[in-house]
Amino acid sequence: MTAHPALAWLDDTAAARRAAGLHRDPVVRTPGTTVVDLASNDYLGLTRHPEVLAGATAALRRWGAGATGSRLVTGTTAEHELLERELADFVGADSGLVFSSGYAANLGAVAALGGKDALIVSDAGGHASLVDACRLSRSRIVVTPHNDVDAVAHALATRTEARALVLTDSVFSTDGDLAPLRELHRVCRAHGALLLVDEAHGVGVRGAGGRGLVHEVGLAGEPDVVVTATLSKSLASQGGAVLADGRVREHLVDTARTFIFDTGLAPAAVGAARGALKVLRAEPARAAAVLEQAARLARLTGVEAPPSAVVSVILGDPRVAADAAARCRDRGVHVGCFRPPSVPAGTSRLRLTARANLTDDERALVDEVLTDVLAGARA
Repeated sequence: MTAHPALAWLDDTAAARRAAGLHRDPVVRTPGTTVVDLASNDYLGLTRHPEVLAGATAALRRWGAGATGSRLVTGTTAEHELLERELADFVGADSGLVFSSGYAANLGAVAALGGKDALIVSDAGGHASLVDACRLSRSRIVVTPHNDVDAVAHALATRTEARALVLTDSVFSTDGDLAPLRELHRVCRAHGALLLVDEAHGVGVRGAGGRGLVHEVGLAGEPDVVVTATLSKSLASQGGAVLADGRVREHLVDTARTFIFDTGLAPAAVGAARGALKVLRAEPARAAAVLEQAARLARLTGVEAPPSAVVSVILGDPRVAADAAARCRDRGVHVGCFRPPSVPAGTSRLRLTARANLTDDERALVDEVLTDVLAGARA
């Protein structure tokens, strides 16, 4: 490539990333490739389920390939409204609003519920979408240490703003640990704050039949709890949703920029999510199977069993982690590799995600490959 003065800084930063072991290349999947997938978020193994594919196909034929416009113009189909009602009913919320992605749901909800007269208190371990949402909110932001309820209480008690919003993941995506939701809600209620919980990694895995951690701890339907979720993990599709009191939904329809100005979720994705939700209702044991598979992976890799689908195997050096992931992939097992900025420096890791429908043959290959690769990486 010909050098250009305006792009010289890109060459310098790219060289620095490579030297630090932080360069990334997308992993290209091709048809017919046979690998055991421990990297995706298809926790329930529904991406190719006949009910999910049928839902996507039926919606595609009925409504066409695209939503054709924003949700407030032409992008809302009857399929969208059915999914919103079904999702809300499943998790025990008053109402639902579907967005084009989980990222967009968080950006839209936090920015619309924040503002210059609001304080936002955000967990240091929160997902990047919540971090970016804070930046867009125009609120004063206090980032508290991970799962530190006392720090949240102090921030709320000493605020000068009229309103406050507390943000947390239910299941944190890199370590797989759980938020202390009951304690956070107690503090929020004492100080008149809203609690927003990102259930991206909770729905489908935690709670009765996969209804999420908010439902599990008895907070479903509380008017001061806002749940955001993604359709791209346990529900095997794409898109996001906000599940909350009807007044919150009405406010987001009028003010959430990622709802107002973004094209609606493609009908096929809506139909696929409805199909996945139907399977989950009919087969609630899939949620427990995910946790069983995660515990098995934890025993195999010598780490503590997680309360979620995420098994985090910390190797420290980003080069070691990237090499271990590549060697697993070469032997037919695809695992995630998390390096800074996804995780703190010195904690680069393999991130394994459990899947409910792993076969005996797949488990045997995983056992062999992970045992060999991790022995070398840890040496």
